[in-house]
Amino acid sequence: MQKPEQKIILVVDDEPNVREYLKTILVDAGFNVITAGDGVEALEAIRKRKPDFISLDLVMPRKSGQKLLYELRHDAELSRIPVLIVTAHAQDELGKGELEDVMKNMVISGPGTYLEKPVDPLSYVRSIQRALGIEESEEAVNKLNLREQLEKSIQGASPDALRKALEALTKAGKMHS
Repeated sequence: MQKPEQKIILVVDDEPNVREYLKTILVDAGFNVITAGDGVEALEAIRKRKPDFISLDLVMPRKSGQKLLYELRHDAELSRIPVLIVTAHAQDELGKGELEDVMKNMVISGPGTYLEKPVDPLSYVRSIQRALGIEESEEAVNKLNLREQLEKSIQGASPDALRKALEALTKAGKMHS
């Protein structure tokens, strides 16, 4: 059975915060992750180090996800890399047409071929694990759930509560080193 640490995932998204968020989710799940900010950077990254999987935004400057996907599908060596489209524009004018074109022309097909933003971390990881034939690990699921709970708690916390939590985490870290 394949393991996440044996796989390289390329995350392509023009929004730095989204790119970092998706990368963090995948790193927490044990994957090796490389990133790119658009289709041009992605193609350069793919040629340097062929990934095992690509997480691809559709609407990006310079070279869209749709154009990159068509290029990949017309390259014998790169055409078999599985791709998951991750887009905020599946239902709007910016990306709906591109997504419909990709699906209609069978450039990408089947269940689990795209997710809409905001992405649920567990669904995201599971989609990639299924595509790569990786068994879901309980540890990865627990880590993702803990991160999600922590992020929700932080959003509503007062500055004083955040300070106290940081102090507790710092003390706990020192105790374990």
